[in-house]
Amino acid sequence: MTYSDIHLSQRLLHFISQATSPYHTVKASAAILKEAGFRELRWNEPWQLEPRQGYYISLYDSSLIAFTIGPDPRANLRIAAAHTDFPCLRVKPAAALAQKGYGKLNVEIYGGMIRESWLDRPLSLAGKVAVASDDPFKPAVHLIDARRPLLTIPRLAIHMNSHVNDGVALNPQKDMLPLMTLTGPGDDASYFLQFLAAECHCRPEDILSYDLTVYLCEEGCLMGLKNEFISSPRLDNLTSAYACVDSLVRSKGHDGLHVVALFDNEEVGSRTKQGALSQAFPALLEELYASLGYTRREYRIDASDAFILSLDVAHAMHPNVPEKCDITNMPRLGQGVALKTAASQSYAGDAEAAAAVVALCRRAHIPCQRFVNRSDMPGGSTLGSLLSANLPIRTMDVGIPILAMHSARELMGAADQKGLHDLVYTFFSI
Repeated sequence: MTYSDIHLSQRLLHFISQATSPYHTVKASAAILKEAGFRELRWNEPWQLEPRQGYYISLYDSSLIAFTIGPDPRANLRIAAAHTDFPCLRVKPAAALAQKGYGKLNVEIYGGMIRESWLDRPLSLAGKVAVASDDPFKPAVHLIDARRPLLTIPRLAIHMNSHVNDGVALNPQKDMLPLMTLTGPGDDASYFLQFLAAECHCRPEDILSYDLTVYLCEEGCLMGLKNEFISSPRLDNLTSAYACVDSLVRSKGHDGLHVVALFDNEEVGSRTKQGALSQAFPALLEELYASLGYTRREYRIDASDAFILSLDVAHAMHPNVPEKCDITNMPRLGQGVALKTAASQSYAGDAEAAAAVVALCRRAHIPCQRFVNRSDMPGGSTLGSLLSANLPIRTMDVGIPILAMHSARELMGAADQKGLHDLVYTFFSI
């Protein structure tokens, strides 16, 4: 790897270390945009937009829309989309359990996580806490991130389960509850609210609700003989989120309206007010055009010729089980971004959309590959097809190939991040 590649990998890992919940992904993204001179907008205030300027707006704190206005705003409309969430454990209400001297948390599975990969790991907590205020409809909101090993889910010893190496089914309600503390004979279950109160600098009784993510409290790293791999939590889909934000900042000043949309809840279907199926994003695009003085008809005309890059990770060929790949499309780590297609349209794309992305890659000398599921295996999906159903705009699903997708730690080729950044930058710049 060149120095610039290593520097980009280190920046990605720093971003991932900050993005420990969807709320913190938005916070970390907004910090990058603000440092680059982007201005924050709010839904309940009129927009005064200027050419050659960048703006961003948060949707319920866990999704983010950012855009730049070029000297000729109607030259093109280009949108890059990704998601802020990741498979994990989410903390239930009344979560504390004090049983037989152990203090645990009651949690539930969020998304399609590989449960076994979360055992015996240092875990932490991040998210949002809502605290009582004078207005019942507007509680005081605190974003918290413990940023230290706080929890773990111990594995049962092999002596107590001699069949453990044959594979073990883990019951989410029984086997996946994290251990948080030790409790004494007279202790109650107040330790969790006391912890949250200390984080928020408030009284335990003032805490009304929370939305908390259990995340893997481990740093990502470069690895391999030539530092050719990145091993890290949350590569799905923070690789794409970071590429979107960084590329939008670097391409600021080019003609057109260039938009980045980072949606929450992709891992559970996107059917939320802050997900890709929400009407919030189409409404925002209409408001953007109206604020610039354009008509609804002009918006529809531009949308008919617009393009969406839907960015999410792809499955790389596994070195030990290559037969799980399609027989002619086998993306490999370090060999470039992957165009994702499916006859079922679980990935968005058509011949012209794929051709456009391949042409961009060729123009910018970006290596690219193709991903298609084996014909006898059901595949995953992402937000591209859902987003383009609400917005009839040509869309192509693209992403970095990774191994161990939805594991607590995932693996990618370090060089592929530069390819993704170069693709999004070229997409916004031409």
